[in-house]
Amino acid sequence: MGNFKRYIILWLSQSVSQLGSSMTSFAIVLWAYQQSQSALSVSLMSFCDYVPYILVSIFVGTFVDRHRKKAVMLAADTAAAVGSLTVLVLFMTGRLSVWNIYLINIVMGVTTAFQQPASAVAVGKLVPKDKLSNVSGLNSFSGNLIVVFRPMLAAALYTAGGLSLILVIDLASFLFAFFVLLFVIHIPEQLEQRAHQPPFTGTAEGFAFLKKERGLLHIMLTMALINFFSRLTYENILSPMLLARSGGSSFALGVVNAFMGIGGIAGGMIVSVKKESRRKASAIYCSAALSFLFGDLLMAAGRNTAWWSAAAIAASVPIPFIMANQNAILYKRVPSEMQGRVFAVRNAIQFSTIPVGILLGGYLADYVFEPFMQAGGDRAGVLTRLVGTGAGSGMAVMFLCTGICGFTVSVLSCFSRRVRALNRETSM
Repeated sequence: MGNFKRYIILWLSQSVSQLGSSMTSFAIVLWAYQQSQSALSVSLMSFCDYVPYILVSIFVGTFVDRHRKKAVMLAADTAAAVGSLTVLVLFMTGRLSVWNIYLINIVMGVTTAFQQPASAVAVGKLVPKDKLSNVSGLNSFSGNLIVVFRPMLAAALYTAGGLSLILVIDLASFLFAFFVLLFVIHIPEQLEQRAHQPPFTGTAEGFAFLKKERGLLHIMLTMALINFFSRLTYENILSPMLLARSGGSSFALGVVNAFMGIGGIAGGMIVSVKKESRRKASAIYCSAALSFLFGDLLMAAGRNTAWWSAAAIAASVPIPFIMANQNAILYKRVPSEMQGRVFAVRNAIQFSTIPVGILLGGYLADYVFEPFMQAGGDRAGVLTRLVGTGAGSGMAVMFLCTGICGFTVSVLSCFSRRVRALNRETSM
């Protein structure tokens, strides 16, 4: 069996496991909100997942490079499954509480910090370099397919059997993916053998590599800023804004989320079959600019479900192009023996702004933008003509701000000297 065929099998099995985990996350949010009736408690669940992920990502690179990627992936997946099993046991015994979820999410964040760079390096070893962009498209396709079907499946299963049924299905999907990876998938390995070193040595080596590859570091830093603008609104604000502006319609919320997944599927399908872009670095920022321009700005100006659904598609179609071109650049520029360290540093840099965006977005919506728009007056006059009035208008203004800021950063990045250099260096 060829390596690329092995990758397809790995992709399918991991997608099944991701669907199970995604349904569990959705169901836990429903359960937690029913228990606390607090949006902040739900935001803290994401916060507890992201922060340890970012902190641990700082020094896992050397560990990943010096150990078998398959073993690291198996161990990380097993730890995540133990977390789901713990939730199931606590729930069945009537002892599950929201703070338990916070602790388990911390563990999940740590395991993801190991799993993601190991998986990224494994992809580079299984997939021919000329198909890396296509593979990124496949990942976007499966991820967004999960986004579309997760709410429907999780809601139906939650109604039929509650949280326990979804947790059992999650564990079953884990076992399927675990045994496929253990017995079917062979990942070519070339381990780096070196004397014991302090944990931050790999981080220093990753940063030293990026100090020479300034173009790669530029992409990571600008993507961190782009992630901040994106998470400031979409992570926390989208659902409350849609509910507020639609009179509490869960149907509108579900439709818009479904169209966001459909847009991602469409983008992933295009990326999976198209030829690699010759100007990969520029393609990253052009895609981001289009997402902010037609996604965030249309979402801000929207007044009905059809408008918001169009904005959701416009925001999500370009995302697979961003990931595909960035990954293609990294695989071309980073030697295989350094990929674990560089991917770990990349994760730490690019995702470091997400927890800040998550917490700041909720605060700005509740205490700054919503009160400002509700107060009205001359200062809000121009904004009301753009986004309207009433509940949710302040959050719409936040989408307007992130759309302008994200578009500006993306366009300016296209003209960077380092981006132009990367275009030349990766066009072959």
